[in-house]
Amino acid sequence: MFGIPGKAAVTLTPAAVRRVRQIMEAGASAGLRVGVRKGGCAGMEYTLEHAAEVGAHDAVVEQDGARVMIAPMAQMFLIGTEIDYETTLLDSGFRFRNPNVAESCGCGESIRFRDEAEAAQG
Repeated sequence: MFGIPGKAAVTLTPAAVRRVRQIMEAGASAGLRVGVRKGGCAGMEYTLEHAAEVGAHDAVVEQDGARVMIAPMAQMFLIGTEIDYETTLLDSGFRFRNPNVAESCGCGESIRFRDEAEAAQG
């Protein structure tokens, strides 16, 4: 796991904690797995899935009864991220406040991380 010893890789807002706990209780799942994959107009996208069990290489963050597993390939991209859950008139969903993001597309679904942006310039 990448990160700072003794500090969680990601944090959850109270709204995100409530939603993850609801997901865990409704689906009898072990938690929510967060990952990243190539895609979208900015280059990368977050992924979320119900997880029946903790993977051998997942980084596990437990906060107030909510469990989030970070997929191995996503760990270095998510350090320092705050995960929130927002409900608006038009939609609801998890939002990521990630200090490692260099830019995002207009719809907010796709991101580019700082390392990628620096490599492209270099």
